[in-house]
Amino acid sequence: MAERTDTQHLRSMPAVVIDKAAMTYRISSDEKSAVSGNVLKRVMRKLSGNESMVDVHALRELSLVAYHGEAIGVIGLNGSGKSTLMNLICGKIQPTSGAVYASSTPTMLGVSAALVPDLSGAHNVVLGCLAMGLSRAEIADRHDAIMELAGLGSSINLPMRSYSAGMSSRLRFAIAAAIDPEILIIDEALNTGDDEFRGRTKERMDQLRQQAGCVFLVSHSLKTIQDLCTRVIWIDKGDLLFDGETETALAWYRKYTKELTQGDRFAAAKIRRRMQNMLETVAIEPVQAGRRKSLNE
Repeated sequence: MAERTDTQHLRSMPAVVIDKAAMTYRISSDEKSAVSGNVLKRVMRKLSGNESMVDVHALRELSLVAYHGEAIGVIGLNGSGKSTLMNLICGKIQPTSGAVYASSTPTMLGVSAALVPDLSGAHNVVLGCLAMGLSRAEIADRHDAIMELAGLGSSINLPMRSYSAGMSSRLRFAIAAAIDPEILIIDEALNTGDDEFRGRTKERMDQLRQQAGCVFLVSHSLKTIQDLCTRVIWIDKGDLLFDGETETALAWYRKYTKELTQGDRFAAAKIRRRMQNMLETVAIEPVQAGRRKSLNE
């Protein structure tokens, strides 16, 4: 009973707090010299270090609170800032301004997860689990569950380089989910896979949420987001447009992308403005200065 009470209490506690975080990159630009068409002048300016610089706002200032027990879908067009936000949450990069707080170190699962292509899936299970800090005994205890979740059958003994994108994503998810992470970030890794795999994935994510885990899922598959997520964050051109109920988010996102596909940018811009006007401001309680800290400190 004590364990259940602890889990219920944890669900009311934040897992991730983002306080007015923004990410701006300063990069060189050839725009002015490209207009003039003087290639030599452009090259000389670059070599001398005098090229023009521009600010690229990968993510504009945003605030949000993610709680234990939530499965949060992150949607948006390519280049919208989704992966930048995930990299901020997991600590791979530091925000240009603002702060990001997490209750524990997030586990990030991406399509480029560093496993060894020439080794079999079975060997990569061991390597991946060891890299996440599991002992040999713990790996042995969880071996069957990992294999069942991956669902690769006899292919688990083949080199990973022979796997399809879907097979690789299954294995990576099964490995990452083996440690019962408190905060799990899945970036574009579940866009492939059949209905059976999605069913097993949903069951595992439900288990994580029941244990008060928090999951962020970045995906272009709206069906995957709809099936797996309890909340959706929509980012567009670095701006947070929506944070709330899944069905509402997907309905507006489908309308937005439909207008863009049909070439009606005026209608798409109207939807974008409406989303920004509907967005509720999140007030973050003051915390000690510092860009990234544990909420438990």
